[in-house]
Amino acid sequence: MTSSPTRRRTRTSGARRAGQGGAQVPVPPYATRQIPCYEVLNEEGLSLIEHNADTILEDIGIDFRDDPEALRLWRDAGADVEGERVRMPRGLCRQLIQASAPRQFTQHARNPARSIEIGGPHTAFVPAYGCPFVYDLDRGRRYGTLDDFHNFVKLAYQSPSLHHSGGTICEPVDLPVNKRHFDMLYAHMTYSDKCFMGSVTHPERAQDTVDMARILFGDRWLDPDTGQPRTCVISLINANSPMTFDATMLGAAKVYARHHQACIITPFILAGAMSPVTVAGTAAQTLAEAMAGLAFVQLVNPGAPVVLGSFASSMSMQSGAPTFGTPEPALVLYVMAQLARRLGVPFRSGGSLTAAKLPDAQAASESANTLLPTTLGGVNFALHAAGWLEGGLAMGYEKFVMDTDQAAMMQTLLKGVDLSENGQALDAIREVGPGKHFLGCAHTQANFRTAFYLSPLTDNNSFEQWDADGRLDMAQRANARWKTLLAEYQAPVLDPAIDEALVTYMETRKASFPDSNL
Repeated sequence: MTSSPTRRRTRTSGARRAGQGGAQVPVPPYATRQIPCYEVLNEEGLSLIEHNADTILEDIGIDFRDDPEALRLWRDAGADVEGERVRMPRGLCRQLIQASAPRQFTQHARNPARSIEIGGPHTAFVPAYGCPFVYDLDRGRRYGTLDDFHNFVKLAYQSPSLHHSGGTICEPVDLPVNKRHFDMLYAHMTYSDKCFMGSVTHPERAQDTVDMARILFGDRWLDPDTGQPRTCVISLINANSPMTFDATMLGAAKVYARHHQACIITPFILAGAMSPVTVAGTAAQTLAEAMAGLAFVQLVNPGAPVVLGSFASSMSMQSGAPTFGTPEPALVLYVMAQLARRLGVPFRSGGSLTAAKLPDAQAASESANTLLPTTLGGVNFALHAAGWLEGGLAMGYEKFVMDTDQAAMMQTLLKGVDLSENGQALDAIREVGPGKHFLGCAHTQANFRTAFYLSPLTDNNSFEQWDADGRLDMAQRANARWKTLLAEYQAPVLDPAIDEALVTYMETRKASFPDSNL
C-alpha cells in the first residue's frame, strides 16, 4: 500500500499555515566543545594500531563484492585485486584520504540558520536510526508506521538539544519497502528545516535522495564559487563486517560521492562475532575497514566529504546478545576518536545506547555510559543520540525525550568553565562576605535563571510534593512531555512551489515501478 501524496500534502500544508505566525523553535545549530578531548592511548599505542590496520589492508585485504567498477578503481590506484579481494599497499589508503578528504565540512540545512559544521571541535547530536519497532507507555511495542515517523521528525525538530533531523528514525512498515524512502525524505524536508540523512538501501534510492534534495534547495543546491553541489545530505554507509563492503552500500556511496554529498563510513561491529574480543583488535579492524571505505569514496570523487564511523558493541559470551554501556566499547570509542583526528577526518560514534526494552533504570544507566564517552571523546556526529531501545530494534517515545534531556546536559558540559568576569564572581564574594548566604546578592539575582541546567523531566521536589503531584516516575513524566511537544508542534514554512515539485516528483517516481517489499 502506498500512501497518497495528495492527502499528505493537504495535511502538511494546513500545518504550515497554522505555523506561519508562530516563532521558530530555538535551537543552537551545533555544539562546540570548550573542553579537551579525553584520550586513552599514547603515541606508541596509536602507532601500533595504525600499523596493525595497515597490515590487515595489505596482507588480508577487504572484499568489495559485486561491483566491477570498485575493483577497477582500486586496481588503477595500485591495489592488488584478486577476485573480489582488494589488498592495499601499506599507506595507500591513508595517502588517498589525506590528499583530498576535508577535515571539516558544512552540511547545509534548508534553513541556513540550522546548517551544521561536522568536524573539528564541533558535535551534532542526531536521533536514533533504523528501528523497525516503536514503543510508548500507552500502546507498548509495535511496528513503526508513517505516523510514528512523522511524530519523531516533529519531536526532533522540537528538541533544541538535537541538531539534526536524522534519517530512518523508525521504519514505516505500513509502506512498501521500495517506496517508503520517498515518504521519509518528504517528512524530513517538510516537517523540519534541520539537516537530514539520505537513503542507502539501493543506489536508485540514493539518487532519489539527491534529486529531491536538489528540488528542496533550488538555487542553493550549487555553490556559486565552485560550481559543484553543496553538501546538503549525509548518509550512512556501513561496512558488512568483517572486512567486506557489499554492492548496495558501494552503489549508494558512489551516488552520493559523485554529487559531493557526505558519506559516513561505519564498520558495524559486534565484538566477539564480527571482530576480535579485544579492544585493540577491534580498533585495528575498525580502522582498516573504515579507511578502505573512506579511500574508496576519494577514488570515486576526490574531495567528497566523508566521516570515519565506529559502531562497536560488546556481546554476552553466554547468550550472544549485544550489550551496551559496557567499558570495552567506550574504550574503542576513545581510541577511534584519537585515530580519526590523526587521520584528519570527522568522527561518528556513540549515542545513547541500551539493550533495555523499556525506558527504565537499565536504559538510563547504559545510555549515560554511552553518551558520556561520546561527549568526552570528541565525537563530531553522534548518531543514535535519542530514542534507542532494545539494542536498536525499537524507537521509544519516552526514551526519546529522556535522551534529549541528557544531550542538553552534555552540551552544557562541552561549554566548559566560564572564566569571564561574571564567571569568576568575585563581586558576589565581596558583596556577601563571611558567614552570609548568596541567595539574595546581585550576582545571583542576575544569573539564577541560567546558572544551572534545569531539566524539564527530573523531579527535585520534596517527597510530599512529589506524592501530591501523582507520584510520577521519569517515564511517566516523559510520556506527558512528548505529548505536549507534539501538541505544540508548528511546521516550518516551505515555499508552496517547492512542496508541489517534491510531491510531483514522488508521484511520478512511485508510478514508474510496482510496489515491492524488497
